[in-house]
Amino acid sequence: MKSNLVLVFLKLLSWLPLGASRALGRSLGRLIIGFNLQPIRVARINLALCYPQLSSEQVEALGRERMLHLGQALCETPRLWRKGNPWLDKKIIAIEGQDHLQAALANDRGTILIIPHQGNWEVIGLWISKQTAMTSLYEPPKMAVMEHYIKSSRERGGATLVPTNVRGVAALIKALKRGELTAILPDQQPPAVSGDFAPIFGVPTQTMTLVHNLLQRSGSQAILCTALRVPGGWKMVFMPAPEDIYNDDQSISLLAMNQGVESIVALAPNQYQWEYKRFRARPDGLPDIYPHGT
Repeated sequence: MKSNLVLVFLKLLSWLPLGASRALGRSLGRLIIGFNLQPIRVARINLALCYPQLSSEQVEALGRERMLHLGQALCETPRLWRKGNPWLDKKIIAIEGQDHLQAALANDRGTILIIPHQGNWEVIGLWISKQTAMTSLYEPPKMAVMEHYIKSSRERGGATLVPTNVRGVAALIKALKRGELTAILPDQQPPAVSGDFAPIFGVPTQTMTLVHNLLQRSGSQAILCTALRVPGGWKMVFMPAPEDIYNDDQSISLLAMNQGVESIVALAPNQYQWEYKRFRARPDGLPDIYPHGT
């Protein structure tokens, strides 16, 4: 029953104009702040950890801005999924660094698009899959009734979604070797067997090794990308990944990838997913970041 109600609510949201959905999202963000819910509590911890130079007042202000963007992302995405292209094309207000993308697509090395959780990453998948063949990993949602809705929405632009297992990774490698593109969200905490510690914002962080392994096995190239929320739509930004991401040494490669994520976050820190418990895993001997109940 709960899952069905959520699905109905999302479908109703999809009929709201973009401006109305964003206004509703900002109201949702204010509720998160007003009731001091988990997203704002976690965001305060992460921001204070990653930006030690900020005062408590600055951390609070940035966290509050983030909650408004979080609400907007939640409320605007159903419409994005329903409308897809060509509606989305009209909502791309600006594109910076598109030459980096075009140069990558013009050769046959295959391209890994590294997309941090910032702005609205769903925009990128739908827009890019109209430009070129794209294969990406997909993990079904916890609510089974949502799977068809989300998967079919993401595949609307032409993307191929594969499972987050050995078969899925093999499919990515084959796609890259065919000169195609895949998109990876690099800033989720991976299982211990699929990650290693590397600093980000000066904090040792369990970091996925998938991008490094794909680069080493496929000989492909990497580009960083984000879709930032701007009035009337989104601004897309592409930039080359740091050169060290191609290093054979995994520790050097992971550090470079995290530095690339930092560069993307710096474009709009208030649109980054600070509410995610990114630092749950800690090196031996270091205390937990998140107090019990956070």
